[in-house]
Amino acid sequence: MRVRTSFGLLLGFVVLAGAALAAGAWWLAQRMQQPGPAETVQRIAVPAGASLRSVLRRLEAQGTLPPAPLTEIYLRLHPQAARLAIGTYEFPAHASPAEVLEQLLSGRTLLEQITIVEGWRFAEMRQALDAHPMLSHEWRALDDAAVMTRLGHAGLAAEGRFFPDTYRFAPGTADRRIYELAFARMQQELERAWSTRAPGLPLADESALLTLASIVEKETGRADERGRVAAVFVNRLRQGIRLQSDPTVIYGIGPRYDGDIRTRDLTTDTPYNTYTRAGLPPTPIALPGAASLAAAAHPDDSAALYFVATGRGDGSHHFSATLAEHNAAVQAFLERMGQARPRARAQAGNSPR
Repeated sequence: MRVRTSFGLLLGFVVLAGAALAAGAWWLAQRMQQPGPAETVQRIAVPAGASLRSVLRRLEAQGTLPPAPLTEIYLRLHPQAARLAIGTYEFPAHASPAEVLEQLLSGRTLLEQITIVEGWRFAEMRQALDAHPMLSHEWRALDDAAVMTRLGHAGLAAEGRFFPDTYRFAPGTADRRIYELAFARMQQELERAWSTRAPGLPLADESALLTLASIVEKETGRADERGRVAAVFVNRLRQGIRLQSDPTVIYGIGPRYDGDIRTRDLTTDTPYNTYTRAGLPPTPIALPGAASLAAAAHPDDSAALYFVATGRGDGSHHFSATLAEHNAAVQAFLERMGQARPRARAQAGNSPR
């Protein structure tokens, strides 16, 4: 009889304990499904190597999760594949603890981004990629030629071949992927511009159009002038006049450029000195955007052969069809800037800087 009584008591305790555990689990599940207290969007950055416990305690401290022991019990009762991916997580206002945990453990981070700026040189693009902390730097040690080889275009100059835009990516993405995306995008944009180009342009192929677009990109930042700038260079190419573009000279100077162009720079021959050499330079001089590609493919209908800065402070230029008109515009610019007389290159095709 005692054995039966003891067994009955034990069974009763087990039943009660089970009921209590079930009730506790039900309460905890309800608690974790309730809207959280956060009145605003919450963010947390998870660095490489962070432990789940440390992240849970940070979320508790900022009010996004309930006390860590409750969260840990909930995770034991609702096991999930914990993949604490590095990156930044964003939780909406009043997100429930269960929603926060699901997003955290599924690795749904905010996408990172990098902006490649129109007019950058390829070297500047590489610096930005190499410095981005959320990219995996697989190609950092490669030189430009090796990068192009990895992309399947050995022997092709890298300059100008990557489309400037904002690229979004998951944290830890290989830098290789951004190179691939930007190169493929430029190929698409260039093919589109070339296939729809105006008839009769003095450009041998797509590469020539890309080079012209890069010069337009560097010569003006004004959207309303790109077509006219392109027309000046197209007119000069047609008539066999040297382009005399300062940005090409600067590119040829390279790292020695100190912010000013001197007479010796204009007379010192380099492959990129369009004061000493006819035609387009051998490669692009920057990464042109879509607007500059469009301008090179569809220059304005203009007879202009010259342009010079107006000096009004708005980046505008005066365009001239004759040297006499251009010289007058140069003189007006110099007077506006307080200079006594034009420098030697002010007689040439483009803006004195």
